[in-house]
Amino acid sequence: MRKVLIDSMAVAGLATVALFIARALAPGRRELELDIYALTLGGLAVLCAVTWLRRALPPAGDSALQRALERPRPARGQLPELARLERELYIGAAQSFDLHYRVRPLLREIALARLAEGGLRLDSGGDAVRESLGDELWELVRPDREPPLDRHGGGIGFGGIERVVARLEGLSR
Repeated sequence: MRKVLIDSMAVAGLATVALFIARALAPGRRELELDIYALTLGGLAVLCAVTWLRRALPPAGDSALQRALERPRPARGQLPELARLERELYIGAAQSFDLHYRVRPLLREIALARLAEGGLRLDSGGDAVRESLGDELWELVRPDREPPLDRHGGGIGFGGIERVVARLEGLSR
């Protein structure tokens, strides 16, 4: 606080010297010079008052505005691809449109790779492919699956996602 007062007094002294110089160089602008001088001293007084209040009454903690503006930090070490995949699975479990256009391509890609390990081709649609995938997974990844008519229709739910993923995991065994 003392440093602020000393600095403010130095600035007030400079403002006073500037006022006298301005009065000597342009004596006809007395009102303008006094207005500028008064604004400078008023600003310094406000600065000193705010500094004193801030030291006398420090803030209790974070304000509600500051807490609202803080963004949650992402979990440490989580891969962005994993977070994206989780979002897509969550959305696909809820809506049939997103299941078809977001989750289905991922499931097809995984099924293609897993079936290829066993020498099977997904798009052949043979009985061995259908038996390996099971009815629920086959309905999602079959090549002739039509897009849903109701864009906002329900998806397969989280239980369905878990069953499909478990079936895909079982393909590699």
